[in-house]
Amino acid sequence: MRLFERKGGLESLVDVLDSSIGKLTSGWSKARLVKAGLIAGGAAALTAGSAGVSSLRRREEKARRRS
Repeated sequence: MRLFERKGGLESLVDVLDSSIGKLTSGWSKARLVKAGLIAGGAAALTAGSAGVSSLRRREEKARRRS
């Protein structure tokens, strides 16, 4: 029998995040959480898309300079 059960690093992190998010969002409705998630996801997608376009432009400019 083990007296203490130790959690791994990932399990501890998940527990901390779960309790923190629970405290932050305790007064929010499900619809509000979904909207916030969609907004955050949209912002992340726009940022990633912008970085991708910038990367392509830089590659094209380098290719033109070499020619």
